[in-house]
Amino acid sequence: MSKRNKLQKFAELLTFPNVYENYNPMEPQLYGLNGEPASLKGDWAAKHFGNDKPITLELACGRGEYTLGLGRQNPHRNFIGVDVKGARIWKGARIALEEGLSNIAFLRLRIEYIANFFLPGEASEIWITFPDPFLRNSKANRRLTAPRFLDEYKKVLAAGGLVHLKTDEPQLFEYTLEVLGKYPGAEILYQDDDIYAKPLPMPELELKTYYEKMHLEEGKKIKYVRFRLNG
Repeated sequence: MSKRNKLQKFAELLTFPNVYENYNPMEPQLYGLNGEPASLKGDWAAKHFGNDKPITLELACGRGEYTLGLGRQNPHRNFIGVDVKGARIWKGARIALEEGLSNIAFLRLRIEYIANFFLPGEASEIWITFPDPFLRNSKANRRLTAPRFLDEYKKVLAAGGLVHLKTDEPQLFEYTLEVLGKYPGAEILYQDDDIYAKPLPMPELELKTYYEKMHLEEGKKIKYVRFRLNG
């Protein structure tokens, strides 16, 4: 993508009423439409969505394909796609506006600071779909199921809130199971190292992003784990 194209998308994001951005992780301030400061912590459902429906976060949402799919499947819930790359978020946000999907918003920030922008218990569910696996052991703490990230998810999730991981990467899947086996209060509710080898346990797993379709064409097996962070 050219620098000019990226700059154009960043400018257009400022005109999208369904996008909020944090420019400096050291300053927990969000900016929304036309770059105006937005105060949403504790008030996402009421102030942005205009309702009291539960909120699901998709972390590292990329172009928002899964966020869009979840929102279409579940119009009775609110969904927020989170990613640090504004040029990626642009596509999902634009499609949501074109389709009138008012239950979908996007949030641009670094995920390790997610707890700065939500009150405890404000999110009822988290999806992590095909994140960067950071396969080098030296980068294990950057994996989105590393303990330091689980600590942040625990802060924003409601009691009993679910976390879903969907991945094609065996190393990330095994790493996640190992972490959860040691993490205080973690409870694995379901795990499968080849979800399409049998009937799917929930319709949300039927959603496929561009990259998942590509992984399946390459013969890769899709893995899934659902868990809670109790206590």
